[in-house]
Amino acid sequence: MSGQPLRVGTRGSALARWQTGRVCQALEGGGVATETIEIRTTGDLAPEVPLARLADPALFTRQLDEAMLEGRIDLAVHSLKDLPTALPPGIVLAAVSAREDARDALVSRDGRSFADLPPGAVIATSSLRRRAQIRRARPDLEVVETRGNVDTRIAKLDRDPALAATMLAVAGLVRLGLGNRISERLPLTLMLPAPGQAALAVTAREGDTRAIDAARRAVHEDHAALAVAAERALLNHLEGGCEVPVGAYAEVIDPASLGQRPGPRVIRLRARVVSLDGRQAVEGHQAEPVSRPEQAEAMGRALAA
Repeated sequence: MSGQPLRVGTRGSALARWQTGRVCQALEGGGVATETIEIRTTGDLAPEVPLARLADPALFTRQLDEAMLEGRIDLAVHSLKDLPTALPPGIVLAAVSAREDARDALVSRDGRSFADLPPGAVIATSSLRRRAQIRRARPDLEVVETRGNVDTRIAKLDRDPALAATMLAVAGLVRLGLGNRISERLPLTLMLPAPGQAALAVTAREGDTRAIDAARRAVHEDHAALAVAAERALLNHLEGGCEVPVGAYAEVIDPASLGQRPGPRVIRLRARVVSLDGRQAVEGHQAEPVSRPEQAEAMGRALAA
């Protein structure tokens, strides 16, 4: 490996370090040396405060952005769903990784599915998006607030007999080797994921061509990037964030499945906005040929409108 190591910033959770480790492994596989630097974010410093109360779109990214702009790190690795749709001046999205399973997972005490949870059962989640969709599907269930990393939330479930289940991203559980704890991978008809869920984002300083090029070569996946561009544009147009219950999922599909002739890639985008009490919901879908991020973003804005 040649040249100075690229300094890669990460949050300190087990999942964040796993994700950063995967990106560093890819970079080093391409001949680029790396050094990992751990940085605590606002979200890490206030682990018991509900996300909606903090109401900060840069909750898990601000300190990493500051370190980047101050020249203390060259790249930062984020769960893409945590990345604000508008990045600070001087920060660019250098690469989007291939996507894991984007669905949400039910982790229940006794392995029951969502439909089999008894009336009045208590589900813990920190996400307003999940809370609203749970209430939409099962108003008979009780939803309570929880915070913490993946392992912390599972530990809370295991030690608190009042909790019947918790909800987490499938991708995070699988990445941490906890796939065996998944009771059900929730269908999209029930639970649309957060925009960008299950993809990794690598950010860099604007103009730092060495870092940007290295991240793009090692990590970037075109299909995932197009899909999340549509989802993030939709979220941005709805002015959504942690405090708004928006679910969205885009996928690249074969035009033949839509009865079309072979041609450009088709993106199918589904989205849902649900009231906090679950009683009202607006949802829709759109499918269009898309070959560039700008087209995917226009599609997201159109469905949002």
